[in-house]
Amino acid sequence: SAPRCRFNKQLIDIRVLKGEPTELSCAVSIDDVTGTWFKDGLKLTSTDGISLEKEGLVHKLIINKVDDIHAGKYRFEAGDIKTEASIFVEDPPKVDRILLKNLTSVPTVAKAGEKIQIKIPFEGRLPVRAMWLKDKMELADDSRIRVDKTDIFTMLSVSNAERKDRGDYKVRLKNDSGILDIDLKVEVIDKPQPPAGPMKTVESSASDVTIQWNPPKDDGGKPVQSYIVEKQQVGKSDWVLLGETPKSCTTFTTNKVEQDMSYYFRVRAVNAEGTSDALESEEVKTLSKASPGAPDPPEIVSVSRDAITISWKTPHKTGSSQIMGYIVQKRKKGTVTWLPVNSVPVADKKLKVTNLKKGLQYEFCVAAVNASGRGDISAPSQAVFARDSTKPPGQVRDLKVASTSGAGVTLTWNMPEVKDGKFVKGYDVEIRSSTSLSWTKCNVLPIEMTTYTVKGLQAKEVYFLRVTALNDCGPGEAAEVEACIESVPAVVSPRFLIDDTVKSFLLIKAGNTIRVNIPFEASPDPVVTWLKDGLPLPSQATVSTKDGTSQLLIKAAEFTDSGIYTIELMNGMGKREAFSFQVQVTDIPQPPGPIELKENVPNTVTVTWEPSASEKWENNLFYTVLKRESRKGVWHMAGDLIYTNKFTFTKLIPGRDYYFRVVAKNHLGSSGPSETVQPWRIKKPKAEVQVRPQKYKGVNQNQPPRFLAPLKPHVVTTGSECRMSCAVGGHPPPKVKWYKDGRDLSNDPAYFGTNDFGVCSLVILGVSKADEGNYTIEATNEVGRAFSKASLTIKGNS
Repeated sequence: SAPRCRFNKQLIDIRVLKGEPTELSCAVSIDDVTGTWFKDGLKLTSTDGISLEKEGLVHKLIINKVDDIHAGKYRFEAGDIKTEASIFVEDPPKVDRILLKNLTSVPTVAKAGEKIQIKIPFEGRLPVRAMWLKDKMELADDSRIRVDKTDIFTMLSVSNAERKDRGDYKVRLKNDSGILDIDLKVEVIDKPQPPAGPMKTVESSASDVTIQWNPPKDDGGKPVQSYIVEKQQVGKSDWVLLGETPKSCTTFTTNKVEQDMSYYFRVRAVNAEGTSDALESEEVKTLSKASPGAPDPPEIVSVSRDAITISWKTPHKTGSSQIMGYIVQKRKKGTVTWLPVNSVPVADKKLKVTNLKKGLQYEFCVAAVNASGRGDISAPSQAVFARDSTKPPGQVRDLKVASTSGAGVTLTWNMPEVKDGKFVKGYDVEIRSSTSLSWTKCNVLPIEMTTYTVKGLQAKEVYFLRVTALNDCGPGEAAEVEACIESVPAVVSPRFLIDDTVKSFLLIKAGNTIRVNIPFEASPDPVVTWLKDGLPLPSQATVSTKDGTSQLLIKAAEFTDSGIYTIELMNGMGKREAFSFQVQVTDIPQPPGPIELKENVPNTVTVTWEPSASEKWENNLFYTVLKRESRKGVWHMAGDLIYTNKFTFTKLIPGRDYYFRVVAKNHLGSSGPSETVQPWRIKKPKAEVQVRPQKYKGVNQNQPPRFLAPLKPHVVTTGSECRMSCAVGGHPPPKVKWYKDGRDLSNDPAYFGTNDFGVCSLVILGVSKADEGNYTIEATNEVGRAFSKASLTIKGNS
């Protein structure tokens, strides 16, 4: 009889990417056998894209370019034998190669304040799930961030970009055929942060100051080009530019200072995008000279034949210590030798010099003395004769109206030139109105000073005033001046000139400067009072009021500076006006404390944590809870805007490991995370299986294990989930074990095995290249054992 045909090689299942060529082939034992191909029960013939070929004993079905329509079950029949296999068409997400290269190799760059928009078109079997991640955390829509997805593209939009938006992004496209991960880098460029403080005063002398600072912690994404240095004299509002230093120099020395003065300095960093906010120094006081400066020349107070009385003023520069007294010297007019008048310094600024020779002309000079010694000598006084007065004094010099108010005039003048014994003992001031010719004396006793204020005058009236110098010989020649009294200014009740620059709520980062300017108007000038929470300001706060603006300044804000600040204006008539604003001093939160997990309700986990230390000073603190399902998985948000220290998560799958992370957040950013160390797992309940044994009459009902559906090879993309399944029978019900390359997987948490009524599965979450290999399932009972094997192949994302 003719030999019976059989298969030397049968068809096997294959998985192929859409668009790739593939073939099914089998081999028979007889060469002249003609076979027939079927797909899903329908007979096939050679058509466009599919060809049926025979090469000797081998029969082939060749597909030039696989499409979705080619997926299905194929059968080859030759006589009374047949073999079957399936073609599985894989169509994982794909992105154009040129676009993919540009996205992954060139960072997306945006300027601060601009909009970031990244659009990624893709192809692949629907549905395609798209996920955007930043720093391994999934992005969710908020007021600035939006993630859009259609069947053909996904897009990330970030409005008003900030520096915190820069970093590493990942786009994960996933469907039933695989996963495509795209790694992106986004860079946001901005002006630099302020130079890092605190600013140090390296050296301060009477003539120069050297300051030092540190580069900004964040240069804004562009290199720092230079630093701008300015100064402000304490008590003044203007900042004066001192100079600019290159980026490599973080010290600056200026000689544009005066001795014994106080200054503030500030430094700003400059890059291609602009100039940073300023880092300000503490108050820097320059040194004074050790010894005093020279006083102004002494003035002659009185003259007689036996004595001359002189007076002087304190020098402008007093040196490094308090003035202890003064040394006076004299000399005869025309000589160069100065003789001491007193050997012990006198504390008073007036001295009667005796032991003079009648009829001689003398000059005097004076020097101040402090702990460092005698200071500079003054210029000489006017020369004066030691003799009794024989003539009245001369006319006062430089008489003028210094100021006028609604009801008064202030006069100033200089004493007459002292010569020929015409010394001065005092002055008289007289006044008359423009409608009268008679003069009225304003003072009762002679005026010793060279300034006087006349009060009680009428507004909008013109007056004439005259000053006369006096000595023992009588009054001298009078000097006259005219004055017009202005109208009394209108009374303006105190009120604040509040505009958009004055905020009712200020959020200040700890360590930064609190500087608040409050403009107002009032006439006459009001009394200005500042309060914090109804009490006087703390010592670190300073207030300066000038030209209708009152400024509150706290150089380095602390948490205790938070509160309600009030400025009050009060005029002489008791009219009061007040304005209040709130200051909140905050900082990036500190991390929460340790996390504790409890199962208060079955199949849930309650996450509790110790509060962040920042809760003590931050009223707007909240928490975000994240979870992931493996030690290397991606963190997903489980709960947000949590204002307590507890959160219950309900979507638990029994048998899986869960890790939790908690971060504290406020308006400035997020704290570092607090994480669980050990995984949380809810045990999977064992299914109660009641097996009703079949009753065999006279036959042993025990059966060894056998595989009703064996394992099949798998080809899986990196990062996706793999589930390998088979079906096993036998009595008693077999127990199963899984092996990878001969290694027992029973105690490996990365693998999750199930056995539901004989359907056995091995689940691998997020496969990697290390999971590639040969897998074996062993089924055993008391009658025997059986094995099924299959391979797992891992493909990359490209």
